Amino acid sequence: MSTTEEKVLVRVEGRLGRLTLNRPRAINALDHDMVTALREALTAWEHDDAVTAVLIDGAGERGLCAGGDIRAISASARERDGAAAAFWRDEYLLNEHISRYPKPYVAFMDGVVMGGGVGVSAHGSVRIVTERSTVGMPETTIGFVPDVGGTFLLSRAPGETGVHLALTAGSVGAGDAIALGLADHYVPAERLADLAAVLTGVTGAEDVSEAVGRFAETPPAPTLTGGHWVDACYRADTAEEIVERLRGHGDPAAAAAADTVLAKSPTAVKVALAALRRARELPGLAAVLEQEYRVSCAVLDSPDFVEGVRAQIIDKDRNPKWVPDTLDGVSDEEVARHFRPAPDGPLGLVGPGVAGGAP
Repeated sequence: MSTTEEKVLVRVEGRLGRLTLNRPRAINALDHDMVTALREALTAWEHDDAVTAVLIDGAGERGLCAGGDIRAISASARERDGAAAAFWRDEYLLNEHISRYPKPYVAFMDGVVMGGGVGVSAHGSVRIVTERSTVGMPETTIGFVPDVGGTFLLSRAPGETGVHLALTAGSVGAGDAIALGLADHYVPAERLADLAAVLTGVTGAEDVSEAVGRFAETPPAPTLTGGHWVDACYRADTAEEIVERLRGHGDPAAAAAADTVLAKSPTAVKVALAALRRARELPGLAAVLEQEYRVSCAVLDSPDFVEGVRAQIIDKDRNPKWVPDTLDGVSDEEVARHFRPAPDGPLGLVGPGVAGGAP
């Protein structure tokens, strides 16, 4: 078993605090020890005048982070031991801390950046993608719902593109990630090491901005076109109507999207849609994370999450048996259940009376 120190490489180079997720064989999937290590390092550097900026990246060639350690979370759901909820609580607190970090927080979003990987990068102040970047929230494929602030980010993407990505569990490259507000700058992967070296000498946000500007290039054109059908179809009131509009639109891409949505967990699709719609009305990331914590804890009482992980990650037969197996089989009451207070209470990020906070 790897130690925490091996799974997250924490060091200071010059004036740069460096965090490297170091589980390359698992595409740097996050476990609870890693979240704790990240939080401890960020807290220490926040109060250390010798550290003027932070950089997070991932070991290996495959990506920054493929998400949370889904096998461990699924095992916790089966055993009902509380470990999954404890992991999410600390992970979401980390996500919120990153979003308000007082020093430049630079994320190299190279390669695979999924789920929890989005959470430790896309809330930062300087988000860099490359030609190898694949950014997405794949949760509905495993009977889960976008979290780590994903519903905050996707709910604020242009038009209905965020809803499209959430319900289809889609991913995007560098150009689309920037266009959707998930990233800021495009730097070729081969130049990241040189940029990191320059960042070791920065003294503040202006230096970071100047350094990134020297390496950044014009990003690829976005490929998530077809906004005419995306917006027209996904603004429907219900998931069933969204699928109906996609099927009836006439664009082959819309029809393909309908098939993709129907292959996901019907419960996860309906809850994700509700979460995104609610997130649009919440005042900020903290309130959205409070909502996501409620939803994530409620998912533990649904059979689809464990079944989705089995089908996609463990047995890999890609043939999940969803319960219920149709959108119209998911009741409004079942959707509403996911937004009730979590058994162990709120995260404490917002006070009583604030939407998304403590009841």
